Amino acid sequence: MNDNNNATILIVPGLRDHVADHWQTLLAAQLPKVRTVPPLEHDKLSLSARVEAIQHELEQIDGPVILVAHSAGVLMVAHWAARYSRPIKGALLATPPDLDATWPENYPSPESLQANGWTPLPRGPLPFPSLVCASENDHLASPEAVRALAADWNGRLVELGQVGHLNPASGFGEWPYAHELIQVLDR
Repeated sequence: MNDNNNATILIVPGLRDHVADHWQTLLAAQLPKVRTVPPLEHDKLSLSARVEAIQHELEQIDGPVILVAHSAGVLMVAHWAARYSRPIKGALLATPPDLDATWPENYPSPESLQANGWTPLPRGPLPFPSLVCASENDHLASPEAVRALAADWNGRLVELGQVGHLNPASGFGEWPYAHELIQVLDR
């Protein structure tokens, strides 16, 4: 594993922000050139505030960038790409949720997401290469829904098998495969 990446990695967490034993948090501690979008203090469901936080972090980075997003962070990246123009070397987009699916009770409702600007989700091709990672048993998106997002975004689909939502609740702290996927994007 070669982590002497040329690009700066920008970690874009999902709605739960920074979880100590999450693979994104652990990955950030292992990489030499990394920044993380900080958690929001207010308006945690505001898509606009989330997109502005991504833009603010990108303004602090000189040179090539690879985005590493998980869950709702993937949706934030799609919205950011529809609003801003900045060269991005690539994006690792892991287990995006399906906004048309029925989510468990402890997740935001479709109505609250719509009220906070999350819909409609940009579905056109992303202006940078992307790897869109799908789980066979994610409770927030079916494999078919993630395949459709990958196709719409002109991303390369990476099927991960049965990894749940690729989070600590699914048994993922460390996710070594993320290093390999970043290297694919950082060539």
